[in-house]
Amino acid sequence: MTRTGSSRRTFIAGAGAAATAGALGATGALATPAHAQAPAQARSPESAGRRVAVLGGGVAGLTAAHELAERGYAVTVYERRALGGKARSMDVPGSARGGRRPLPAEHGFRFIPGIYHNLPDTMRRIPFPGNAHGVWDNLVAPPEMMFARAAGREDLRAPIPWPGHSPASLTPDEIRRALTGILQSLVRLPPHESAYFVDRVLVFLTSCDERRDEVWENTPWWEFVRAAQMSNEYQRILAVGITRNIVATKAEEASTRTVGTLGEAFVFNALGRGADGPPDRILNLPTNEAWIDPWEAHLRTLGVEFRIGWTVQEVQYGNGRVSGVGVLDPAGVRRTVTADHYVSALPVEHARRTWSPGLRAADPMLGRCDRLETDWMTGIQFYLTERAPLVHGHLNCIDSPWSLTAIQQAEHWPARDFPADYGDGVAVDCLSVDVSDWDKPGILYGKTAKQCTRDEVAREVWAQLKASLNDTGKTLLTDRTLHSWFLDPGVDGLGTPNPTNQDQLLIHPTGTFHNRPSADTRIPNFFLSGDYVAVDIDLATMEGANASARAAVNALLERDGSTAQRCAVLPMYRAPEVESFKRHDLWRYRLGLRNVFDLG
Repeated sequence: MTRTGSSRRTFIAGAGAAATAGALGATGALATPAHAQAPAQARSPESAGRRVAVLGGGVAGLTAAHELAERGYAVTVYERRALGGKARSMDVPGSARGGRRPLPAEHGFRFIPGIYHNLPDTMRRIPFPGNAHGVWDNLVAPPEMMFARAAGREDLRAPIPWPGHSPASLTPDEIRRALTGILQSLVRLPPHESAYFVDRVLVFLTSCDERRDEVWENTPWWEFVRAAQMSNEYQRILAVGITRNIVATKAEEASTRTVGTLGEAFVFNALGRGADGPPDRILNLPTNEAWIDPWEAHLRTLGVEFRIGWTVQEVQYGNGRVSGVGVLDPAGVRRTVTADHYVSALPVEHARRTWSPGLRAADPMLGRCDRLETDWMTGIQFYLTERAPLVHGHLNCIDSPWSLTAIQQAEHWPARDFPADYGDGVAVDCLSVDVSDWDKPGILYGKTAKQCTRDEVAREVWAQLKASLNDTGKTLLTDRTLHSWFLDPGVDGLGTPNPTNQDQLLIHPTGTFHNRPSADTRIPNFFLSGDYVAVDIDLATMEGANASARAAVNALLERDGSTAQRCAVLPMYRAPEVESFKRHDLWRYRLGLRNVFDLG
């Protein structure tokens, strides 16, 4: 197995829920902006010359810069590494040959489901040559997904329902195997357990907001669905499988409020209710080509300036305001950035280290962010010399110890001839895999991912993939077709007592929702943006990052007395026919009664 480097994730695969539903001072002066495609907001004369420092260049920071620049603010973005943050793609160093581009890698594969509304709105406003709706037109919908089983179990392969969706063509053998997998699960999943799970779904669906916030937020999903008393099949598919797909966290810890809210949204999405598009959408090119690079170019036309390689060290506080931000420039020289307003758009684990004691004392809400938790979910890419006949979409290896999810990229990039455009011309595909559990022993070395070296992680992931995909009489992945691999460079110190990960993922253990901060703070010129900020979508997502940035800009406009049109912050869909049940449940909850469907 040849090593070429490093990468990471983003499959919050609600596709699984969808298939289930179908089956069932350094700021420069503002340049005059070019005409923005479908500009969402009016410019405000009060903002002329007003300077905003955006700290962080991920999705949250770029969204804040976009909205502010459209309203005439002079914006500078400070980013220590690369624009796009965890959402970016990257090059495999030294992999390009013969005038080709380097092999494309990523922190983790993109996933932009139809439950998102704010992020797609921004994507429509980023011009892309030949696209009527900007980079939004670069979204494509995989036609199917698969739960890959191990130990000789047939895989569960299912189409992703959506009006006008062309189903993937299947051979008679593939149809036979798909039906076998479904029947095996039906036989092994006792009918009374299926009925009980449906009852739990109804309980959550009809629970009032107060019950969700006060009871289900403090109840683990594992306990809510009574997984400990159920069969292994129930636990693997309905407890563990769902939480890994939807919220990338452990069923034993995950808040029922978070799991249930997102599961509900994906089911309605699959039914075509309140959707921006199909339940599963990905980009038709590597992320930077399809989205991040065009976004940067568009923001520059709006006058946004970028300081790449600048590391935020401390948000300074004095006289009741943020007085400046201490940064290190690319040469390692300490500088102080000053502006009229500051938007902190760093991930929470990095942002809270920059908040000075004075800043924290000014707003106790910032201190509660110390209770928010992050965990590892990191991607690795395997480059293949032959395309593997897996599935035309995402796959979830639900029996794998490290909770692997994956997708083959090349078939979804029709504008690219993979071997002609990337690498050395030998690799023809990229199998992008996310490792969700870094704390369980693997099957090859008996060690957790954190205890393994980088080479051991690659071999272990490859072994777990083969255990899930090569176990039913067909060899879908072979060692001879493995060209190379790339593991996220943000992971360091693997195999040592103190491994580190620069790009952790916010997770959702019980009770943590109430520690999420609002976008506005008690400091009049300081605002928060990021997927840890309290917005309608209770999940670490690009949608949450985008919505929080809009909320931060709106708070800034209010503080500034601006007359500019406020950003639209689009809520998650609520089915009107369910609202009457929620009102009834509110009455029952206040009387101390169970939900009417709750059988205990």
